[in-house]
Amino acid sequence: MMSPRKKRKPLKLFIFSGAALLLAYLFLSPSKQATEEQKVQAKLQGVLEHRSWIAKAIGPSVRQNNLPVKTEIIWDGSNRIVQPTYTMMPELQAEADKILKSYKPDYGAIVLMDAETGQILAMSSFQKDNPTADNWTLHASFPAASVFKVVTATVAVDKAGVMPEQKIHYNGGAYTLYKKNVMSDKITRWTNTISLKDAFARSINTAFGRLSIERLMPEDINDYATRFMFNQEIPTDFPVDMGIAYVPPDKSFAFAEVVSGYNKTNRMSPVQGAMIAASVANDGKMVIPYIVDQLKDEEGKLLYQASILDRGNIMTKESAAKVRELMGQTVAKGTSRRTFSSILRSKKFREVTMGGKTGHLTGDDPKGRVDWFVGYAFDENHKIAVSAITVNKQYWTVKSSYIGQSLFRKYFSLPKVEEAEAPVIAN
Repeated sequence: MMSPRKKRKPLKLFIFSGAALLLAYLFLSPSKQATEEQKVQAKLQGVLEHRSWIAKAIGPSVRQNNLPVKTEIIWDGSNRIVQPTYTMMPELQAEADKILKSYKPDYGAIVLMDAETGQILAMSSFQKDNPTADNWTLHASFPAASVFKVVTATVAVDKAGVMPEQKIHYNGGAYTLYKKNVMSDKITRWTNTISLKDAFARSINTAFGRLSIERLMPEDINDYATRFMFNQEIPTDFPVDMGIAYVPPDKSFAFAEVVSGYNKTNRMSPVQGAMIAASVANDGKMVIPYIVDQLKDEEGKLLYQASILDRGNIMTKESAAKVRELMGQTVAKGTSRRTFSSILRSKKFREVTMGGKTGHLTGDDPKGRVDWFVGYAFDENHKIAVSAITVNKQYWTVKSSYIGQSLFRKYFSLPKVEEAEAPVIAN
């Protein structure tokens, strides 16, 4: 049965400059407001420290695809032997493992998480020629490819006010990207016209390049890439490599390559891919993932209870709805329509809303053709996000979008337990 989700008030992850903190103390202290802020910051610091301690303790094992039953950890300055309780759901973990072992891509990784809490529900990694390879879910060596279009689309709707129905004029092919087409604003009888919604769903590179040259600013793309947690450490309780996004400072062809995901420079991990999809499903609020729910010492005493940690809204609720419209179009009529057609027609999943984004590019670490799917599914009571990636040297064995819909199907077929109240951990 599905475990009851614990209702905990999240801690917001803010990054304060030294000057900002000084001003807070000068103008607010010793007021009650300042005192409350100090308490919140103290709790936040405690959560971050605890996650860091846990990551150091279990990190080597997690990188080797193992979740230790017992581990030694430095806790409050002393060595302790602890027993972790993990967030993974056995049915979903088994399903993720089964898919990768059945289809045997050259490389594969799956991350499934609760979009509202950050709990990792399944984490699976596979390498055909090396069963003991590192955990690929943690590696940020994969080109972000067209998944980066989620960042670009968010800037378009949240910052530039572009509507999903906005028409874009572009020249050239749908999936290529040539400088002569992107940098030219000429409209001829051969010029194509497409809406933002359809350009996103079909992943039309030149349309995104033209939209960005005409309507978007490099500093805004860089800002929103940071909001989506590129170029910074993700404060999880397990080790995740940092995603990289370099945005050229001017409206050059290189800028058009970045915003359309047509480059190998911008890279991310499957964990970050799940976070990106989760933030869209969660009305623009990004939560930080975690895998350890509790720690108990050898006597069974509770040392640690996980808290929800979020970094606030990275877009407005209205903008998140617009991005969901784009991602919904992807699974309904876009690049994932074939793999999602049966589940979208099924009466069993009629109340489940789904969306996603695909991405394809040849990578070099590991070498092969990268196939991404990041997406979400939710009903009235549950929101989940998935990130699936396969890399193949020659032949395809399974599409990542198929992996995504398979896990959605499995999750919403499980018996649900009504949400239960639990003590509020973070205020």
